[in-house]
Amino acid sequence: MIYRGSYLKELLYWRDKQVIKVITGIRRCGKSTMFSLFIDELLKDGVEKEQIIRINLEDMAYEELLEYHKLYSYVKERLQSGKKTYIFLDEIQNCQEYERAVDSLFIQPDTDIYITGSNAFMLSGELATLLSGRYVTISMQPLSFTEFYSVCENMAKEQAFQEYMKNGGFPYITRLNGNEESVRQYLEGIYNTILVKDVANREKISDLTILESIVRTLASNIGSPISTKKIADTLISNGRKISINTVDRYVRALVDSYIFYKVDRYDVKGRQYLKTFGKYYIADTGLRRLLTAESTSDMGHLLENIVYLELKRRYMRVSIGKVAEYETDFVVENAGESAYYQVSASVLDEGTKERELRPLQKIKDNHPKVLLTLDVIGKNANYDGIRQYNLIDWLLEEKIEH
Repeated sequence: MIYRGSYLKELLYWRDKQVIKVITGIRRCGKSTMFSLFIDELLKDGVEKEQIIRINLEDMAYEELLEYHKLYSYVKERLQSGKKTYIFLDEIQNCQEYERAVDSLFIQPDTDIYITGSNAFMLSGELATLLSGRYVTISMQPLSFTEFYSVCENMAKEQAFQEYMKNGGFPYITRLNGNEESVRQYLEGIYNTILVKDVANREKISDLTILESIVRTLASNIGSPISTKKIADTLISNGRKISINTVDRYVRALVDSYIFYKVDRYDVKGRQYLKTFGKYYIADTGLRRLLTAESTSDMGHLLENIVYLELKRRYMRVSIGKVAEYETDFVVENAGESAYYQVSASVLDEGTKERELRPLQKIKDNHPKVLLTLDVIGKNANYDGIRQYNLIDWLLEEKIEH
């Protein structure tokens, strides 16, 4: 198992606190493995096996527990009297009205509950109503480059980064030894499961071809401003009949399944979010290559996507920055502290450097301003307070704790 230090640290922080721990994220990003790592820590700390109840609701062995009364009864019968019982429920959204079982277990004495799900809608509706103020969300992603590189034996960081950019960061990918066909088949399996289970079945979509067209349109336009109207117009021009409302519903379902992230634009000067033309980024660059069959010739947008995912790990809020008529790739915020990021494959060309620095130069506050490139620049360059970093080194800044 690949050590996921930051997530494990977060789970350990919330251990035994009176809130339900909800771990969300795209399928196969490592949520179940995270449970295993955390359970190992509990056992090392003296927790007895009988105090741990773990159920994966995608396992046929627990099929009868997909009814919430039975799930509740099964767990309640196994609670340890006078001792803390740790309850782990994987892919909880498979149980209809599961929130009723979770709520009833939560109010039992000495329970500590952890649940995972592969859809954002599990956090809406009755869960939010029943458990308002009583749960915390831990959002997981596939491997960061730091985590990926930690298992790349005898490989230079530059070579590892090329592999990461090409094949993505789903943990099991690291065991396929870069075999192109195996990687493709594995990613296809993840993609098809998400499309059918998490989107089509949920939204009762029968025309999968039009759903796939929307997916591929979004994947081809990562990092570019796009609207549901533009997607609908593209499909209509290709002979498909579809309304803007339907496109909007399908896109929201794709975001809810964590295959895409929608990022809003933020007016830096006006300090407000804009409703027009957000951008979308994909959860994994390996999936993007599968969907678009594009090579790394689209380097700029791939790098931008990787940086977005890393910023999402490090900061509470990530937006696209609008600065007058210019745009900076990302504005980030943590507890009131802001920073600005611009991403480019290279700025060795003076014209490119000038173009990439200009949006950051237009921002007149004193928050950090960073330019990330693949250029080997020795000591970090500084352009009137704008710091340039090598992107790979920046990704490796946060070391994994063992």
